[in-house]
Amino acid sequence: MTFEISGIAQWQAWQDGVLPPVERVRDGLWSLPVPIPDNPLRYVLVYALESGDGVVLIDAGWPAEASWRALGDGLAAMGATVENVKAVLVTHNHADHLGLAGRVREASGAYVALHALDATPLGLHFGTREEWRDVLLCHLTLNGVPDTEAATTVDAMNADLLFGAARPDVLLRDEERIKLPDLDLRVVWTPGHSPGHSCFYEPDRRLLFSGDHVLPRITPAVGVYAQTAGDPLADFLLSLDRLERFDVDEVLPAHEYRFRRLDERLVQMARHHTERLAETLAAVRAAPGATGWELAAGLEWSRPWASFAVQQRRFALGETLAHLRLLAARREVTESGSEPVRWYPAGSVTG
Repeated sequence: MTFEISGIAQWQAWQDGVLPPVERVRDGLWSLPVPIPDNPLRYVLVYALESGDGVVLIDAGWPAEASWRALGDGLAAMGATVENVKAVLVTHNHADHLGLAGRVREASGAYVALHALDATPLGLHFGTREEWRDVLLCHLTLNGVPDTEAATTVDAMNADLLFGAARPDVLLRDEERIKLPDLDLRVVWTPGHSPGHSCFYEPDRRLLFSGDHVLPRITPAVGVYAQTAGDPLADFLLSLDRLERFDVDEVLPAHEYRFRRLDERLVQMARHHTERLAETLAAVRAAPGATGWELAAGLEWSRPWASFAVQQRRFALGETLAHLRLLAARREVTESGSEPVRWYPAGSVTG
């Protein structure tokens, strides 16, 4: 048995390459598609829940005028306005989820809530923009990115998205019960895609607002980047296992379309990473001493490596490094102490 698509209109819109409609999913629950300009993900699904005399949003959308207008239009379709929003519960601190939260707060006085581990905008981890640029360049070149491409990659990044992100008013904790009129929502911490990524579970209706942690068609990016600590892929796989204990009727993801049979989708996603770990290990064995960049370029992706834009290559490198980090934790590969870092099968002589 496989998972079951429940958001039929959303699925059809995905096939047609158009924005899905605003939908009333359940009593007091609406799905509001908010576009992400010039992005293959196309849109984020903001969920609006009626709560007392106001509205609670799960995620807010990308910080662009077209996105802001779409959010307002979606709220109007359910008979509300931005001024009616009382709270914005953000699954994680990426721009397509947190981006409009500050603007919603300014317009309505709503509070913004985010897990404590995602509470500091990524850019501020580095202090100044110059420090951010230096750290990012160092990370890229350390992992084998040619100097010219590393500089082009950094230049193509929008530092405003990192340094201008809204800071939350409320810090969420794992298993916390969020106090809202007429709603019972629980925080389920699911790190991996980001350190503080959290889903929201509504036990009465057995609904899981899964953010980017569980999507129906793709697996979310789990990568090692300049600011990454720990083992994000190990965290992600443990987070998949953790969701097995929840009684879920329907999954409401932040992208693509709603679906049922969470258990089947969890199995598929875990299997994907098992296969990807094996592919990465085979690549290291076939080319001992390769850098992360060289390994990423040689792996199979959904499209040819040559067609990737610089930011897509950065994400691919990050995902490759995440798999290498987990393989190293399992003592199946080892890294050199040189610059750039080179990867070898465990037990090999390194440079």
